[in-house]
Amino acid sequence: MPRWGGLKFFNVYGPNEYHKGGQASVALHLFGQLSRGEPAKLFQSHHPDYADGGQLRDFIWVGDCVDVMLWLLDTPSVNGLFNVGTGQARSFADLARAVFAAMERPENIRYVPTPEAIREKYQYFTEARMARLRAAGYDKPFTDLEAGVARYVRDFLVKPDPYR
Repeated sequence: MPRWGGLKFFNVYGPNEYHKGGQASVALHLFGQLSRGEPAKLFQSHHPDYADGGQLRDFIWVGDCVDVMLWLLDTPSVNGLFNVGTGQARSFADLARAVFAAMERPENIRYVPTPEAIREKYQYFTEARMARLRAAGYDKPFTDLEAGVARYVRDFLVKPDPYR
């Protein structure tokens, strides 16, 4: 019987994303800014319902994405389209705080205007609906933002990468 699966990944962060340049995770960009002694730069809000840095995304640790893919590979009875996120949107300010904590640095956030070119279409909220994946039988918990960012920073980013 044929098998198939389609996965929609939300805001993935984790090792080996250097090649992505400007499309790398915000966690990696923030780490770079702080490593250079700069403040963390986050977008100002241009929406009355969101504070500066309060824009929300479903940030997911790459290891959790791998776990979902391996589960799907190992579960031949499951076919379908699935979101891959945590199901819990968090703010960019939360992400920045997690990077500061992992680097053991005091918070220093500067809010910059959202570029005009993207301001009108900027998404203020994304969150994966996880009911379909859970109903298919995936029951492993997802890594919370603080733990995932700490692992990324401490186990990968602060160590020299032999492939760079």
